[in-house]
Amino acid sequence: MRCSVETPFGGLTVFAVDGAITSLRWGHSERQDRTEVLTAACAQLRAYGAGELKAFDLPLRVEGSPFQQEVCAAMAKIPFGETATYGDIAQELGASARAVGRACGANPIPIIIPCHRVLGAKGLTGYSGGAGVETKIALLRHEGAAGLLI
Repeated sequence: MRCSVETPFGGLTVFAVDGAITSLRWGHSERQDRTEVLTAACAQLRAYGAGELKAFDLPLRVEGSPFQQEVCAAMAKIPFGETATYGDIAQELGASARAVGRACGANPIPIIIPCHRVLGAKGLTGYSGGAGVETKIALLRHEGAAGLLI
């Protein structure tokens, strides 16, 4: 099941299985399914893009290793407009910053699970979604966290 929505960060397609969001990808899908969770996800993504929503409230299912799930849970706790480093999350989870970085890059539900809020120890790092680092910068600016990039 999937639906697409246009945002200031590009077209996004949200995927759901059994009533939970399982992934988000850049681009549009011709297929537009209508389910309660997909309708809510697209509405919340529109509201986030319009500056009207700071926290998503959706059922999520992160498919991946237990470590991937732990990293996603840690990222989900980073508040709107704030950032953390890979090292911060690594320390919290008792892992290496490099392992956290790999897990962030494999986040299946970007924006909703805010991997854009995770930075390297020396500042801005890559981003796997949209136009890459430019999209990460746009998301951080949107949240008022771009002052950290200057």
